[in-house]
Amino acid sequence: MDTLPSLQSPCTLCPRMCRAGRSDDRGPGFCQLPTSMLIGRIAPHLWEEPPISGTRGTGAVFFSGCTLKCVYCQNASISHTPQGRIYTPEMLAKSMRRLEDMGMQSISLITATPYVPQILEALRIYRPRVPLVWNTSGYERVETLKLLEGVIDVYLPDLKHFSPSMSRLCAGVDDYFAVASGAIREMVRQCGVPSYDGDGIMTRGVLIRHLILPGSTGESIRLLQWVRDELPEGIPVSLMQQYVPCNDLKVEGLRRRILPKEYRRVRDAMIALDLPGFYQGPTSATKDFVPAFNQDESFV
Repeated sequence: MDTLPSLQSPCTLCPRMCRAGRSDDRGPGFCQLPTSMLIGRIAPHLWEEPPISGTRGTGAVFFSGCTLKCVYCQNASISHTPQGRIYTPEMLAKSMRRLEDMGMQSISLITATPYVPQILEALRIYRPRVPLVWNTSGYERVETLKLLEGVIDVYLPDLKHFSPSMSRLCAGVDDYFAVASGAIREMVRQCGVPSYDGDGIMTRGVLIRHLILPGSTGESIRLLQWVRDELPEGIPVSLMQQYVPCNDLKVEGLRRRILPKEYRRVRDAMIALDLPGFYQGPTSATKDFVPAFNQDESFV
């Protein structure tokens, strides 16, 4: 954390490399975010994977904006548009301390890539004593991830799409898998296979999430095969069936939930590949689990 990128320089933090000249109150790039941190929610969160939330929860910091903006995003109210409260690094440091004092078993920084320099400054002010989790779409530059080496304890990346056609359809990029696979390799290099404390909380390592999409079981299985073939043994996968159609979706195939047989096909493939991890139940496929954003009770 000795050298921080300039907050005013053309922004190259994410793979889109749009080189936007961001300022305190202006965000002309893809993410539309200024350099002032916009945060949509800071609160306890109980519904992450068991080694992240534990029994008391993770302290979730939901940053506004996203480097990907998937058309089906459940958090579109903050990921697709720059909304939220403005936070300084000093304010973020105080909030992380409050979450820790509340008994949170980890602190999760969610879609935080556009604010890496500001977050590093906040962590210079106060570094939580609980594991620090980087919760990301997986669409990350290796060069940006290297700024986080020795800072982040646990990487929680999505691994969303395998084919360029699917990533183009859902996120407007052809290179999602090429970028995300390289980013996950870097995360594994930094943090390795998970280790846990006596309460089962992940203290270090990488946990990959995959959301099954309707009509895309073949993509899911190819991604699971890549994890098995290309990453060290012991990297767990969280297989999620929580997909719920959100937003005004124009993609016909994404306007339904996944079928039980689709989930079983991917789950059985994960079992056959002998991948460790977690299987999410069908009760999670509801909008009831979408957090409230930009409300008074959303901030500690």
